[in-house]
Amino acid sequence: MDEHWTYAGRELESMWVAKNYRRWILSRLDPFLGQRIVEVGAGDGSFSELLLERKPQSLTAIEPSANMYPLLVKKLERIDPGHAARAIQSTLVNASLQYPEIESPDSIVYINVLEHVEDDQAELHTAYSMLAAGGRVLVFVPAHEWLMSRFDHKLGHFRRYTRESLTSRFEAAGFTIRFSAYFDLLGILPWWLKYRVFQSEQMETSLVRAFDRCGVPLSRAFDAITNFRIGKNVIVVGEKRGDPQRFD
Repeated sequence: MDEHWTYAGRELESMWVAKNYRRWILSRLDPFLGQRIVEVGAGDGSFSELLLERKPQSLTAIEPSANMYPLLVKKLERIDPGHAARAIQSTLVNASLQYPEIESPDSIVYINVLEHVEDDQAELHTAYSMLAAGGRVLVFVPAHEWLMSRFDHKLGHFRRYTRESLTSRFEAAGFTIRFSAYFDLLGILPWWLKYRVFQSEQMETSLVRAFDRCGVPLSRAFDAITNFRIGKNVIVVGEKRGDPQRFD
């Protein structure tokens, strides 16, 4: 991911309305989040807003995109009167060099970001080196290469993952796996039909809103019933070896 690149924002524009979906993601990550959080690829700040609701000690929102970054800054100015958050226009690697004071976060979060990073293994190594001992990296990504579509490529996705492929990357970077699970079982069929069978290259806001309202409660129930064994996305949480952080 190049410094100060331009992201067309098609995915984010549609996902702005997916408030239930974002809260569902947070509910899966929340037990593993600490107080000094770095969010990589924060986009327009939609997930940053949820992270700030937890009242962390600090939130550093990193966004390299030249067109997304101003939106992120404006949102943080509006939702963060206590100034717990700051925005940095950068990649994680360059931010670690330019802002050494952020080199000991206890949580680094990637929400639909790692698939955009060409060298994802190097990215995880960088995250590991920045974390405090016992800190955690929390990753949410699209799952299954057989769901890879023209739309994925249009969005700049280099790959989709399985739970096994993602955990192996974490382990190669030195992490101990604390949690891994698939996410959103019911989302598989609509994605496969729309983007693999019919080869759509659009994500309509109206469809996202409908799934957010009706599909999310159903998919949450089915995920629990199937014990998170399959889903459209995958979540992995890795912990840096060392004395564990206190997350209470």
